Amino acid sequence: MTNDAAAPPSAAPISEYAVLGDGRTAALVSLRGSVDWLCLPHFDAPACFAALVGTREHGHWLLTVPDATEVTRRYVDDSFVLETTYVSPTGTAVVTETMPLADGRADLVRRITCTSGRVEVRHEWVVRFGYGAVQPWVMRVDDHGEEAIRAVAGPDSVLLRGSRLPRASDHHHVDEFVLHEQESVDLSLTWIPSWAPVPPVLTVLGRIDSTRIAWGLWARDATYQGPHREAVVRSLLVLRLLTDFETGGIAAAVTTSLPEDFGGERNWDYRYCWLRDAALTIEALLEQGFRDETRQWRDWLLRAVAGDPGDLQIMYRLDGGRDLPERTLDHLPGYAGSRPVRIGNAAVGQVQNDVLGEVMCALEAARDAGLAETRDSWSLQCHLLEELLRSWHLPDRGIWEVRGEPRHFVHSKMMAWAAVDRAVRAVEVHGLPGPVERWRAARDEIHADVLEHGWDPGRGTFTQSYGSAHTDAALLQMVQIGFLPPDDARVLATVRTIREELEIAPGLLLRYRTDRTDDGLAGTENAFLACSFWLADALARTRQVEEAGAVLDVAVGLANDVGLLAEQYDPVGGRMAGNVPQALSHLALVRAAHSHAQAHAVAAAQTSGSAR
Repeated sequence: MTNDAAAPPSAAPISEYAVLGDGRTAALVSLRGSVDWLCLPHFDAPACFAALVGTREHGHWLLTVPDATEVTRRYVDDSFVLETTYVSPTGTAVVTETMPLADGRADLVRRITCTSGRVEVRHEWVVRFGYGAVQPWVMRVDDHGEEAIRAVAGPDSVLLRGSRLPRASDHHHVDEFVLHEQESVDLSLTWIPSWAPVPPVLTVLGRIDSTRIAWGLWARDATYQGPHREAVVRSLLVLRLLTDFETGGIAAAVTTSLPEDFGGERNWDYRYCWLRDAALTIEALLEQGFRDETRQWRDWLLRAVAGDPGDLQIMYRLDGGRDLPERTLDHLPGYAGSRPVRIGNAAVGQVQNDVLGEVMCALEAARDAGLAETRDSWSLQCHLLEELLRSWHLPDRGIWEVRGEPRHFVHSKMMAWAAVDRAVRAVEVHGLPGPVERWRAARDEIHADVLEHGWDPGRGTFTQSYGSAHTDAALLQMVQIGFLPPDDARVLATVRTIREELEIAPGLLLRYRTDRTDDGLAGTENAFLACSFWLADALARTRQVEEAGAVLDVAVGLANDVGLLAEQYDPVGGRMAGNVPQALSHLALVRAAHSHAQAHAVAAAQTSGSAR
């Protein structure tokens, strides 16, 4: 485990968190057994445990063996059932916990069992609604003949059930007890609207087992069989966990305001559905044989966009809601003193001309996989494309959502080209109706514009924006979308230049140089993990197979002990940075591994053919 000395006592290093989720929301639990982040009942609801970006007084749920000298953990099989083993001087205990699936409830269940000797257990339950700002009314209640603890504030309430409950102590609930070999304590937390009746008691072991089976049944459909298969399957599971099972919206991450720059202001709320990230997620899932999620997300897109294509947002709430006002939570000190803590995201109002490109690429991949278009889904794409054709030549904020001045980002132009290209292909290959001649002309116009203004012949590279003298790691995606052939000299030169300018450690890339890009923010940031996987993907597609494998090995190796990746990585401090688990990091891992496996198979076949 890495040691993040900058983190306050209330929060563990980012790499020490595991995630539990039920397809509607998710919890982060530390290596030492503290649930420090949980929003109920949805991903973007206010947190009732917010110690992650505050202090322990802002809510946490600790179940641990405090004198343990060794702590290890794993997910049981291909699931989000977490098993943590504590070895103490006097004995061993195992905590098994999960957020149960498929019953329409919002629960977190935990069981601690002494497996040998005797262990001393510490239990703390501190609920604070409203991101730690609201102290609830807490009472002991009768629960179908058993005692339970209920915390209520406004519309929210949570119920703590268990075979042994903590006692009230100065607005906290705490307990210390000893377990002997084969003794167990079961605990469950259930969210209930404060006006609603209490749901029935369900067995902890039964819910743990059914949840393990349900995750495993989903994961077994993954088709990938190449290198790093365990990491690929875990990443696919993370992407499914981040997908709202009911609405189909896909969250960019579980958390808000984990810092890109420790102690700085680069802290953002990622608990929403970015069209870009969701579309890229769909492509990753499709490559591994998952189609149902694509159909569900396409239906979500139709509902979310609706109305006037000119009103398209780059992100939405998981239920398709459009209102994401950004504000700061000034009562929270932030992770590692990184302030402000933000909820909502002002980038919702930005123009980002790349977004439709990612969406059209994903929907074209869905057509290739056999998912038939409906009249409404194709009509929506045509209307969105026509809106893009009126605006692609204007400056925008780009994929990185800069808060400085808009500019002509080359990546945005390339993705606008991809949007038109996929529309042309939909007509030519799939027989859908559309003004294909006009679209072909627009595609050629955008392509020529990029080659004229985005290519620096003096330096021999594509640049970040028209007229700039530096590059951007997002340009690596031009290989994925086929803007130029992978063996084109301009592609190969740009990949080399990106590494020269942005690689700060072997295989680790900045997305851009903050000292050369006015992004409207103070401070710097760390290596962006998706960019490492984009590099591995580009190297694989340009047939630099061994180098692709080397970069992939480095990036995959940065996952924590249970296979999770944050947004960024600090190679100097040896620590993760940014929100976690990050969809963009995990989907980029899946796609890079897929491209590397394909390129490796082609290279092996060519070698075998040459030998014969």
